[in-house]
Amino acid sequence: MRPFLLSLLAAVALALVPVSASAAAGTSRTAIPLPGSPYGDPLGANDWACVPSAQRPTPVILVHGTFGDRRSLLDPISLAMKRAGFCVYSLDYGNRATGDIRDSAAHLGEFIERVREVTDAEKVSLVGHSQGGMMPRYYIKNLGGAGLVEDLVGLAPSNHGTSIMMDGSTATATESTGLCVSCAQQAAGSQFLAELNAGDETPGDVSYTQIITATDEVVVPSTSGFLAEGLNTTNVRIQDACALDLSEHLLIPMSATAIKLTLDALTREGPASQGLKTC
Repeated sequence: MRPFLLSLLAAVALALVPVSASAAAGTSRTAIPLPGSPYGDPLGANDWACVPSAQRPTPVILVHGTFGDRRSLLDPISLAMKRAGFCVYSLDYGNRATGDIRDSAAHLGEFIERVREVTDAEKVSLVGHSQGGMMPRYYIKNLGGAGLVEDLVGLAPSNHGTSIMMDGSTATATESTGLCVSCAQQAAGSQFLAELNAGDETPGDVSYTQIITATDEVVVPSTSGFLAEGLNTTNVRIQDACALDLSEHLLIPMSATAIKLTLDALTREGPASQGLKTC
């Protein structure tokens, strides 16, 4: 798994560049500081005084990917959801999401309970990038989350893992106790993913939207992010919504197309619309 690990590290190195002062200008936030991210909270997120409105009663939680943190890459989508009227939250988990995904899912569950308690909301919606789009499925399936999640939107999620490494060789699906346990768990064919995807891939009364990109160089093939088709499932490639959008794995959370598809999923009954055009 070492070359795959290096490819993710290289991607995240770019992701951790702090947002410029001009990007943050004019944004008022009262979020409570949380440990973990050296750059604080995503724009518009973690305002623990936020009160969900009648129009937007379901808080949204952002879930970062492997080697990321609660702000990495997430400013544009966080701010877009805040401007759409949502109370938005974001968490750090799993030692920059390198720990055992099962433990990370339990941590997510604790954060969900905190958000529900503060907002008095019955359910939350989850928007996750890469591992952050797949990991909540473990919470939903195995940790009692099926009745507490309204929407799960995955941005280039690693639902069925990745089969390619930086040198073009096949990823090795072995459990690891090294620096990145979750990397081995995200290899195509891993025992973890086999168990996660056994049976119903979309359990519960949850709306599942999977947004992938044809230019994904980390989750390969990109279609491994799709889930089994169903009434509460939408699988969409951003290039089908906007052929001009070539955002790859790292940049998909900042893609205007992906953000529009995410907002569509969060503001309607069920998952995102099939066939939606964004440009």
